Amino acid sequence: MASHIVGYPRMGPKRELKFALESFWDKKSSAEDLQKVAADLRSSIWKQMSDAGIKYIPSNTFAYYDQVLDTTAMLGAVPPRYNWNGGEIGFDTYFSMARGNASVPAMEMTKWFDTNYHYIVPELGPEVKFSYASHKAVTEYNEAKALGVDTVPILVGPVSYLLLSKPAKGVEKTFNLLSLLDSILPIYKEVISELKAAGASWIQFDEPTLVKDLEAHQLEAFTKAYSVLESSLSGLNVLIETYFADVPAEAFKTLTALKGVTAFGFDLVRGEKTLELIKSSFPSGKYLFAGVVDGRNIWANDLASSLSTLESLEKIVGKDKLVVSTSCSLLHTAVDLVNETKLDSEIISWLAFAAQKVVEVNALAKALCGSKDEAFFSANASAQASRKASPRVNNEAVQKAAAALKGSDHRRATNVSTRLDAQQKKLNLPILPTTTIGSFPQTIELRRVRREYKAKKISEEDYVTAIKEEISKVVKLQEELDIDVLVHGEPERNDMVEYFGEQLSGFAFTANGWVQSYGSRCVKPPIIYGDVSRPNPMTVFWSSMAQSMTKRPMKGMLTGPVTILNWSFVRNDQPRFETCYQIALAIKDEVEDLEKAGITVIQIDEAALREGLPLRKSEHAFYLDWAVHSFRITNVGVQDTTQIHTHMCYSNFNDIIHSIIDMDADVITIENSRSDEKLLSVFREGVKYGAGIGPGVYDIHSPRIPSTEEIADRINKMLAVLETNILWVNPDCGLKTRKYAEVNPALKAMVDAAKSLRAKLASAK
Repeated sequence: MASHIVGYPRMGPKRELKFALESFWDKKSSAEDLQKVAADLRSSIWKQMSDAGIKYIPSNTFAYYDQVLDTTAMLGAVPPRYNWNGGEIGFDTYFSMARGNASVPAMEMTKWFDTNYHYIVPELGPEVKFSYASHKAVTEYNEAKALGVDTVPILVGPVSYLLLSKPAKGVEKTFNLLSLLDSILPIYKEVISELKAAGASWIQFDEPTLVKDLEAHQLEAFTKAYSVLESSLSGLNVLIETYFADVPAEAFKTLTALKGVTAFGFDLVRGEKTLELIKSSFPSGKYLFAGVVDGRNIWANDLASSLSTLESLEKIVGKDKLVVSTSCSLLHTAVDLVNETKLDSEIISWLAFAAQKVVEVNALAKALCGSKDEAFFSANASAQASRKASPRVNNEAVQKAAAALKGSDHRRATNVSTRLDAQQKKLNLPILPTTTIGSFPQTIELRRVRREYKAKKISEEDYVTAIKEEISKVVKLQEELDIDVLVHGEPERNDMVEYFGEQLSGFAFTANGWVQSYGSRCVKPPIIYGDVSRPNPMTVFWSSMAQSMTKRPMKGMLTGPVTILNWSFVRNDQPRFETCYQIALAIKDEVEDLEKAGITVIQIDEAALREGLPLRKSEHAFYLDWAVHSFRITNVGVQDTTQIHTHMCYSNFNDIIHSIIDMDADVITIENSRSDEKLLSVFREGVKYGAGIGPGVYDIHSPRIPSTEEIADRINKMLAVLETNILWVNPDCGLKTRKYAEVNPALKAMVDAAKSLRAKLASAK
């Protein structure tokens, strides 16, 4: 019985790649230094899987930014603004596409399906001249081969690549991206030919878009693509991998009929309905890669249950055709429990990070072959029982409070226009009010202070003094820039979700449970293992301190319940919405305490609301109902004069705009500039929005500093579709990843643009 891993985390157990990337970007190290760190990590990963007994080990999963951008490089699909002149794409062009440079902006970044991972969106059109411009897939295969490891090279499949792309600027939005299939397949053929020549016996195409609701012509594109590739693939074993949800019946039918394909991989954790399709119509003679080990969460696999599932599948496909696999890439989970020092032994026994999941996959494969490790299975069963019975998991009072929410939709007593009038009388803001999203740059010194306080190397008094000084500096800077609604900069927070989770019951935290979000950006998701409540106020002290430093409105900064949920590793023993309602009640307590402390503007970020939207349209309404309801619960009790903001970023919001309106926030700030202002199209199409709204005026994930004229041009585009009295001016997102040398001039340009347009609007009256 064979075993397979769809993909593996690439940052390294101690975030080695993150630090190497940032050192290279800061010109403190060379390209060779970066490549050496990456090669050492790849070697370690391949050896680990080989030593664990994994048969099908992946290669070409090690991206310096993301796998879709790698594919863009492979196809030579570089937008003209980057002045690439052909040849092998190097780091300068690659990272300019990802991050922008001094003269041109980055490409759009958006969420990878319903995860917190991101990818750079390809910009395509009929004028793109595709060419084989990155040989990374072959290079990595040869690199592993030289180490004695035979790998399965992985490519983003041609159809999914096109479906994940967008028309380039200047190309009609109705342009059929699939019409480019004939243009990219010759390059795929070249890659396949080189991999065959290098000695590859298997190749994996990731086609995750097959789990989405596809139209007939989109499904036909899969049939066409693999028919065209069939002769090139001759002599290779070909695996088509899907993940993140069920494969719909029509897509399953199309997939399993593809020519030249040897094996099919399915997510059997989030795609339970796919099991029924496999049982009724899986093609004979084909390999089934059964994704029974969860690649997106950190809970130890229920080995007995998975073994039972595998045994039933074995009867359908045969012992020699069944391969035990992860449900998706392990990129979405933490690296290795061996690095954990903060978690107690009971909680550790409930968990499995990527390294442990590799062991689970192989243990299941061996058990199917009759070599069951009885001690390993017994320990797993004990841990499963311990988790179910633990008093740490259940809190009866919390469960009763959440159950009592039923029967109300939790809306504020007055409509938004009435509230905005009351708020304006109190706040007295100018038209086009300026603000930022929350965080300011996290300096080396600030990180050192937090680190030393956590390690008990400095006293609480010294820590509070240092954070107070940082807040004072940020407040003073905003006043000098003449920003209208201020933030305290969040110097006490390393991460917006981690900060709140550390103060809520039912959460556990890792020391090194880092997960890549995009580029070098890593997050350390909390683990929600039990019922959630708020023992004490979490932000009132810092927000009150910041408000005391200024006469301008100071935003209280909170993370919303849906974002805390979607950016955590969530317990899998109850429905997600039940956990979300519990978090909402905890945030509600905090909102009301902030209001009592005199904070008149409270921002409740829901950056990840869109991210959690199910991949299938039939499941959208249920999710949006409880997600939006959870947000409303948090602020239902505040006065009309208290202004509730929310923030969303880096997703496609156009298809959920009516649910965003239904959140009933007073003001929403939302990512706009990096996505080519596509958010504005919904307003051009007639959607009426009556609350305050601040589409981002510049991209904070790029070091590029926008000009006053550029920002003014963006604001004018917004004024063409939005009423002057509801428009806010703000960046796309928080500023923590930027340097002050970038932030100061960018914010000055933003404020100057707003003031310039105010003057023009006033003179036009």
